[in-house]
Amino acid sequence: MAERKVPLKSVSLIFACGTALFSDGYANNVIGSVNTLLERIYGTDAITANNYSNTLTSVAFAGTVVGMLAFGYLSDKMSATGIVALFSGLSAASSGANHSLGGMLAMLSACRFLLGIGVGAEYPCGSVSASEQSEEEGIATNAQHRWLVLATNSMIDVGFVIGAFVPLVLYWIFGDNHLRAVWRLSLGLGVIPAIAVFFWRLRMEEPTRYKRDSMRNTRIPYRLVIKRYWRGLLGISLSWFIYDFITYPFGLYSSTITNAVTGGNESLSVVFGWSVVINLFYIPGTIIGAFFIDFMGPKATMITGLLAQAVMGFIMSGLYTKLSSHVGAFAVVYGIFLSFGEFGPGNCTGVLAAKTGPTAVRGQYYGIAAAVGKVGAFIGTWVFPLIVDDFGGSSSVKGNTGPFWIASGLAILSALIVFFLIKPLSHDGMKEEDAKFRAYLEENGFDVSSMGLTEAETASTYEKGEKGEEVDSAVKVAV
Repeated sequence: MAERKVPLKSVSLIFACGTALFSDGYANNVIGSVNTLLERIYGTDAITANNYSNTLTSVAFAGTVVGMLAFGYLSDKMSATGIVALFSGLSAASSGANHSLGGMLAMLSACRFLLGIGVGAEYPCGSVSASEQSEEEGIATNAQHRWLVLATNSMIDVGFVIGAFVPLVLYWIFGDNHLRAVWRLSLGLGVIPAIAVFFWRLRMEEPTRYKRDSMRNTRIPYRLVIKRYWRGLLGISLSWFIYDFITYPFGLYSSTITNAVTGGNESLSVVFGWSVVINLFYIPGTIIGAFFIDFMGPKATMITGLLAQAVMGFIMSGLYTKLSSHVGAFAVVYGIFLSFGEFGPGNCTGVLAAKTGPTAVRGQYYGIAAAVGKVGAFIGTWVFPLIVDDFGGSSSVKGNTGPFWIASGLAILSALIVFFLIKPLSHDGMKEEDAKFRAYLEENGFDVSSMGLTEAETASTYEKGEKGEEVDSAVKVAV
C-alpha cells in the first residue's frame, strides 16, 4: 500500500501547481456572459459606447501579458493566487461615483486588468512548476505529458465550462428581475478557486530540477540562451498567438454566435444554455488529447489537432446555411471545431513551452511564449467583431462564416510553423535538455558550478518535521 501512495502524492503536486489556471478559464469566459447581462440591464447602446463591451472582454488579456512577463522573471519569489482572489471580489463590487454607469464600467475594467496580472502570473509560475513536478520520482515515464496537460490546460477548459454554467445557474435562481445579482455573483465566485489553491500550495517543496539547475544565484547568460533557443521560442510563440487569436474570441462570443443561430431568441436561459453546451466540447478535446500526447508526442499531436480543426472550420463555412437551420447540429459541429483546438494546440503549446527550454530560464521562456499568445487573444477579441461586420454583420451568412474561413486558414499556417520551427519532445525531455544546456554553457566558458540552490537556501526554506514531513517555515508558496 505504501508504494501506491507515491504516484498519488506526485500527481497531487502537479495539480497543486497547475490548477490555479482554472481561474484563467473561469475569469476569461464568464465575462462573455456578464457582457450579455450588462447589455440587457443597461442597454446595448450604453455598454457599447466608448467600446466598453470590447474593453471588458479584452482588458484582462492585457493584464495577463503584464503578469506573464513580470512573473516569468519573478517566478521564484512571489505568489499570484492572492491577486486573483482580491480582484475577482473587487470586480463583483464595482461601482461608480453616484452609482454612474460609466464609473462602474471604468472600475470593472480596471479590476479586470489587475485580475489579469494575477492570472498571467500563474502561467509561468504554476505551469512551469507543474512541468518540473511531472518528471519527479513516482510519475510513470509514459504519462509525464498527460498529467501536465490534465493539471493545466484541462483546468483552463473546466474553468471555461464553469464560467459559462455559473451565470446560467444564477439566472435560474434570480430570474429576469435580479440580473444585477447574477452578473456580480458570477464574477465574485471567482474568489473561491483562487483561495482554495492558495491553501493547497502551502506545504509544497521546490522541484528537484529547480534546486539543481536554477540560476537564481548567478548571472543568466542571455546571449547564449537566445542563440540556442530562439528558433523554438519563436515557433511556440507564433503558434500560441494564432491559437489564442482563434480560441478566445470564439469562446467569448459563443453566446453571440448561438444568439444569431437561434434567431435572436430573447431568453437568456436559451442563449446561456447553448453557450454551456458549446463550451462542454472543450473537455473531450483536452481529455482525449491528454492520452494521445504521450504516444504521438506533443509536436505530432499539435499538428494533427490543427489540421483537423481547419477541416472542421471549412465544413462549418461551406455548410453554414444547412447547419444554422438546425441549432443542435450547428452546436455539435461548432463544438467539435473547438474540441480539436484543445486536442492539439490547446494541450501542446503549454507542454512545449514548459519543457523545451532549460530549467535555468524556464519561467521566462514560458512567460514570453504565453504572453505572445495572450496578445493574440487580446487582438482577436477586438478583430473578431470587425471581421463579422466587414463580412456583412451577424445577420448575414458571410458575417457568420467569415471568421471560420480565416480561423481554418490560420490553423493550417500554425501547423506549418510547428512543423518547421519546433523540435520533437521526448519523455524526460527536461532532464535531457538540462544536461545538454550545461554542456553547452561549459563549452562557451560559463561556470556551471554556480547553478542551483545552495544547501543553506534549501534548509532555510524547508525544515524537517519530527516525523519527516516537509514544513514550510517561511510559508512560501512554491509556484
